[in-house]
Amino acid sequence: MKIALIDSGIGLLPAAAALRTLRPDVDLVLSSDPESMPWGPRTPADLTEHALACARAAAALRPDALVVACNTASVHALATLRAELEPELLVIGTVPAIKPAARAGGKVAIWATPATTGSAYQRGLIAEFGGEAEVTEVGCPGLADAVEHADEAAQYEAIAAAAALTPPGTTAVVLGCTHYELVAEPIRAAIAATAHPDLALYGSADAVAAQALRRLPAEALARSGGATLTVLHAGEVSPLPSAAIRYPQGRALRRQGFRRGAELGAR
Repeated sequence: MKIALIDSGIGLLPAAAALRTLRPDVDLVLSSDPESMPWGPRTPADLTEHALACARAAAALRPDALVVACNTASVHALATLRAELEPELLVIGTVPAIKPAARAGGKVAIWATPATTGSAYQRGLIAEFGGEAEVTEVGCPGLADAVEHADEAAQYEAIAAAAALTPPGTTAVVLGCTHYELVAEPIRAAIAATAHPDLALYGSADAVAAQALRRLPAEALARSGGATLTVLHAGEVSPLPSAAIRYPQGRALRRQGFRRGAELGAR
């Protein structure tokens, strides 16, 4: 079984690691275009072209499913990706975890990129799934880029700025960008002093991984993979980025790949 994931950069690591946890034998294809990152400020048409390029490169390796491991790309490009690739290739999008976060009510903060914060898409999700929760949208300028480059100083600054906008007593934080899941614990630490003692963080990686496996046909699920890891940057086979190894998800994928003989960065 082979599953591909696309994103502008290393935001696809959490979902890839979650897939490996659920299916240790899965072959993974990580297709991104870091030079085009961030995708959020791009026009929908431009973003869609970049997402299509990453998806086409991954599709050439004949995966059983393609995960769009990017919230912004799921908003703007998912329909186009499905129109081109399905039914031959199953395409799974990413949705912010607003529904589970709001289920218990309380104060919910949605940390997202400036392009997503306040968007009609996110406001629609809040209206549909927010329920009785008191929902606050928190824009996080520069955070995804700081995570992409493993720039801890920039991460600290961006997280501190977003924490200052997060209401006291917040009970749940939705990590509305896949990059943010890589710095979940620094986010938790930054708001711990003012948040509810039982603060919960909600990412999308586990749910997206489970959804991908749930929607795969039985014959694909029955095929054992070799736990290989293929990394594509703008369609070219590349090493796992050095920034990826700064995060637990990236280190886990590298260890698993080497342990099982995956060809990392082969040319």
